[in-house]
Amino acid sequence: MPHSIIAPGTRIELRDEEWLVRRVDMTTSGGQQLTCIGLSELVKDKEALFLTELDNNSKFRTRINVLKPEDTEFVQDQSNGFIDSRLYLEALLRESPPTDNKLYVGHRAAMDVVPYQMQPTLQALNQPRQRILIADAVGLGKTLEAGILVSELMRRGKGKRILVVAVKSMLTQFQKEFWNRFTIPLTRLDSIGIQRVRNQIPSNHNPFFYFDKAIVSVDTLKQGIEYRNYLENAYWDIIVIDEAHNVAERSGSSQRARLARLLSVRSDTLIMLSATPHDGRAKSFASLLNMLDATAIANPENYSKDDYADKGLVIRRFKKDIIDQVKTEFKERKTQQIKTQASALEQAAFDYLTEIQFAKIDQVRSAGILFKTTLIKALFSSPVACRETIQNRLKNLEQKQDNAYQNDRDQLITLNDLLAKIEVANFSKYQCLIATITDHKEGLNWKPNETKDRIVIFTERIETLRFLKENLQQDLKLKDNQIEVLYGSLSDTEQQRIVEDFGQENKPVRLLICSDVASEGINLHFLSHRMIHFDIPWSLMIFQQRNGRIDRYGQEYSPHILYLMTDCANDVIKGDNRILEVLIEKDDQAIKNIGDPSVFMGVYDSEAEEQITAQAIENGIAAAAFDQQLESKAQAFDLFAEDWFATESQAVINDPLNETGSIPCLFLSDFDYLSKGIQRLAEKETRDRITQFSANPIQQRVEFTAPKSLELRFKHLSKEIWPSNGHFILSAEKSAIETAINESRQSEQSWPVVHYLWEQHPVFQWLNNKVAGGFKRQQAPVIVAGAKLAKGEVIYITYSLIANQKGQPLIQRWLGIGFINGQFNGIDALEEVLKRIGLSQGLPNSGEASSVFNQLAAQLPEVVKQTKQQMTLYRKAFEQENRPKLDAQLEKLKILENKHVEQLDLSVQTSEQLAAIKDKRYQEEKAAIRSRFEEYRQWIQETMNTEDHPYIQIVAAIVQA
Repeated sequence: MPHSIIAPGTRIELRDEEWLVRRVDMTTSGGQQLTCIGLSELVKDKEALFLTELDNNSKFRTRINVLKPEDTEFVQDQSNGFIDSRLYLEALLRESPPTDNKLYVGHRAAMDVVPYQMQPTLQALNQPRQRILIADAVGLGKTLEAGILVSELMRRGKGKRILVVAVKSMLTQFQKEFWNRFTIPLTRLDSIGIQRVRNQIPSNHNPFFYFDKAIVSVDTLKQGIEYRNYLENAYWDIIVIDEAHNVAERSGSSQRARLARLLSVRSDTLIMLSATPHDGRAKSFASLLNMLDATAIANPENYSKDDYADKGLVIRRFKKDIIDQVKTEFKERKTQQIKTQASALEQAAFDYLTEIQFAKIDQVRSAGILFKTTLIKALFSSPVACRETIQNRLKNLEQKQDNAYQNDRDQLITLNDLLAKIEVANFSKYQCLIATITDHKEGLNWKPNETKDRIVIFTERIETLRFLKENLQQDLKLKDNQIEVLYGSLSDTEQQRIVEDFGQENKPVRLLICSDVASEGINLHFLSHRMIHFDIPWSLMIFQQRNGRIDRYGQEYSPHILYLMTDCANDVIKGDNRILEVLIEKDDQAIKNIGDPSVFMGVYDSEAEEQITAQAIENGIAAAAFDQQLESKAQAFDLFAEDWFATESQAVINDPLNETGSIPCLFLSDFDYLSKGIQRLAEKETRDRITQFSANPIQQRVEFTAPKSLELRFKHLSKEIWPSNGHFILSAEKSAIETAINESRQSEQSWPVVHYLWEQHPVFQWLNNKVAGGFKRQQAPVIVAGAKLAKGEVIYITYSLIANQKGQPLIQRWLGIGFINGQFNGIDALEEVLKRIGLSQGLPNSGEASSVFNQLAAQLPEVVKQTKQQMTLYRKAFEQENRPKLDAQLEKLKILENKHVEQLDLSVQTSEQLAAIKDKRYQEEKAAIRSRFEEYRQWIQETMNTEDHPYIQIVAAIVQA
């Protein structure tokens, strides 16, 4: 029996029980793994995995019996208004996967519908594989864009196993966003979560098999060989890598880059998210592209967008590109520079520092910056930060016996002594901070008891962060739990707790002091619209990332961003400060006009940007000249954007919201189906009882307490989404979900108690399986339509599916096969049948149809024959449309493969290695190229080629009487 006969939706008999095939996966040995739900009494609602090689094998005396449509038994539906038939049909419709590239669910998620956020999904769906880098600017909603794409893939049966990899401070936030907006239940595998799983499974079992949908920290995954082994033996349908710039290959090969390369081959779908995807190095960006498509870039050092544009691998937009779509969502930011005059003791320290001339220390630069410049940068942060830098260097100098360092030591000791004299009262910028926060006339007039007015303070230096916490707590009279600090060496669970608490109205924290670990990804805008830069970044990328924590999509108030600076009479320090003021101005200019402040420096890497600023300071460049230098870089921005990010496929979709599709429906809405379905189950079920059921059509709200079968479904889902006492509250009103999310930030229950009522919620998947099993093995209901049909007319509703060689649906159709007086009378689409019969509104169930049962059974062979013939026509049309695409793909791969080999030839020719080593390396790398392309060719063949064995199910028969 060809394996492709078994397709998703097929009913099979195996081990004397009936099963519904929910999912089909190819095994490495060419067989199939079937994910099934039990339908017959003994296995009802149980999930099981079967391997065709084992369970369809005479050696083991087992056989998978695909139920033949000709053997369908027709039964009378006695339910009022044919509700059982309607629910049964609806369940099967909702489980049938779309096979085109339109939007079916993503645009209906619990979020404001904005066209630009749909575009990455359409771009990805129009490619053979959904592998894409979403590189939109900070604050545009990349997490939502990823959720839309993941939702569409789940609807297509391609999202059972999902892995999200994020930075550790983002785990809870990402997990909540996916659940609240899309009801995608990610299990958080932080340090505690992984330990909990490992306590529940045998020590030699893979924890990544335990949950189908998980989110884990990139730093957790990169730890040691143990997790590598787990990853190498696990496979996912979808992998999402957040803050993907962290996994690009930079100088050397980092653990994160190696991890990402490993993950890139463990999933068909790979979604990367990054607001800063390009660091100015061709090789670094190429590493991301080659993770998305290993055939994309032949020469990582020399390529252009033409090498990957038609693959649809990248999409990038800025606020200026989409501002016309979201005019009320992005509030205009207010920026403010606040300067304070240096105290006499600070002035003395600045004066001495500018006069220092190191004899030995600055002969070697550290990270491209003179140590004297490092001291200036540290002092711009705080005296304590500068003292820490000095003391660390003095410890290093203790190891050196060379007397030539003595003068350098003496100068550092003198500077340290000067800094030690600067106490809190003499630290002018700190005193300015206190005044800025508390002043009720010219300052922020901040009050600790205001729960919705929380302040974020950023500083680069940990020593400054500790100083601020200690002194602000005392001077602002804050309790221990009203001030928090967030920095990189905190544990993953502690970082998540702090971010969570800062967004919870009922939590006492009012002031959050952050290092730049908090500048990536996290949402701090729920209860905060004011941010203070206690020290000014030397990188425009850091400006963008910091400010994006509160200046982002969904901010209710105008962001107020303050920059604190110390004014100094020393001309050198004045010049240095002016350089930093230019950076502040450029960030503001970029937000208003360009979108990406990084264009002013053109290196797209925060460390490289800091070096540019440091060099300007070291060389004493005037602020006006520095400004002109940055402007000249910005003028090349359009060329850069065209070279790297603008893709042809980006421009094709003018209005993504016109690209929507729908499956025929027999109920008015998701609410209508859920409420009627649960009500019917509550009436019929005796053992698996549903209690406390209520439905409010005005509020579009359903409540009920889960039965045992639903509780079992949630056993391997994230524990946070299971409601208190198993009592579900679901609402189809997006405004109600938004209210529930906001209320959850004001209560101890930090997860919303109201869930979004839509087809992707796990409750719907449970309901679909329950009502799909409402008729016994290979039964189909008979619906009496009365005067809606002509005398002697019968319409058979059939569902047919043609899969590819991987068992994935490529063509699926719902058809009405018509007969009059026993003669075939034509085929209609299901939509036309439903419209004609009016089944969606319900029909009075008053007629007996037992007299036609024999006739119905006798016509089944002809029904199957006509359905097969029609599906053959659909298959031919599909092949005619897709064969040129397949051939073009294969021809393009051949050209690309030759290009990769030619590049290998060039690199080997210029290599200075010995001939034997050179030849061995050449043969190994050439074999790797051939293997890589052969794997991709095989994937394309298996994905785009169809099998001429349609699965056919007789779903129902509609008769006249």
